[in-house]
Amino acid sequence: MAERPRIGVTGTARRWSPGWWCTAAALWLAGATPERISVQHKPSGKPLQGLVIGGGDDISPEHYHGDLREKVKSDPERDQLEIHWINYALEQRLPLLGICRGAQLINVVLGGDLHSDIRDLRRRTYNRPGLLPTKQVFVQPESTLARLTRRKLRVNSLHHQAIKRLGKGLRVVGRDLDEFTQAVESDSGRPIIGVQWHPEYLFYLPAQFSLFRWLRNQAAK
Repeated sequence: MAERPRIGVTGTARRWSPGWWCTAAALWLAGATPERISVQHKPSGKPLQGLVIGGGDDISPEHYHGDLREKVKSDPERDQLEIHWINYALEQRLPLLGICRGAQLINVVLGGDLHSDIRDLRRRTYNRPGLLPTKQVFVQPESTLARLTRRKLRVNSLHHQAIKRLGKGLRVVGRDLDEFTQAVESDSGRPIIGVQWHPEYLFYLPAQFSLFRWLRNQAAK
């Protein structure tokens, strides 16, 4: 039996972390070994073959030249930790999956910026949070994401920030009805995907589980 690739999963340090447990379950079912990384969970030192940057609190505006007067729920220690790990993954060319905040932070590390709050900017959709797949995302044809999933996805939503100006080396491959960025990937074929929704809470759906299987397959190369 082939050895399971080890995939780091960053996230909140809180003991009760549904995002971690659901991501870990999805990775395990996909054939990978998840390793939790947070400000309270130090890495084991074993080699990692891939990385998930998980969802959670807002990203501090200082990292993307945003308005420091904005009311955000930030976690400075986590920001620094995950910025380090994103840079490490980019330098080592590790497969990288960003979830919600994680997709935003990958974009920020690559020089992009964010809408600090999209709630008043929505016109055709609402911004009520929910774990069920009640919102639509339209995926660009001939993208890696479209090949893995489908051209039109039903997703959940827990965010109020979103990607604004795109970071270097990324392209937008998914948008919602308000034209907000919902998915990005590398524009050069590198194994990088970021999604604005939370596939870890939807891994029972084949299209959502395919993201974790993709990461596992990329990590096993």
